[in-house]
Amino acid sequence: MVNMKYLDTKKLIISIFICLFAGFIGSFFTTPAIPTWYAALQKPSFAPPNWVFFPVWTALFIMMGISLFLVWQKGCEDKKVKTAIIIFAGQLVLNALWSFAFFGLRSPLLGLVEIVILWVAILATIMSFMKISRTAAYLLIPYILWVSFAAMVNFSIWRLNS
Repeated sequence: MVNMKYLDTKKLIISIFICLFAGFIGSFFTTPAIPTWYAALQKPSFAPPNWVFFPVWTALFIMMGISLFLVWQKGCEDKKVKTAIIIFAGQLVLNALWSFAFFGLRSPLLGLVEIVILWVAILATIMSFMKISRTAAYLLIPYILWVSFAAMVNFSIWRLNS
């Protein structure tokens, strides 16, 4: 029993680390662009201040990690679990790619196209997680809501700066 608790703790830490690491990768593109390129863009009145992004994304990545853990904990022998984890991995890659598209390439249009694809991938992840763990799926609701809001900000930035 002790060994199982150790294994679960290890899986939880790995799951959270993977998600935070995806955010860390995205920050390579985001951080240098914030005080320069992003600061010069016209933004909608509802765009949040820059300081909001770090705590919100950190909380979301931790929740994503817990969600991944709850699914992974069910065992990778199950085909539904394997599929759900693959879908999750795909949306995590798309998450980092949005930072590259929007901030790295400095392209609100490409960011907009990418965030729509990301949103669909998050929805697919929620639906696949729901079949395995309702809690895991519910933990992703704040994430899809934030990405929905980010998509509106992204769209507005594209329109205001085109």
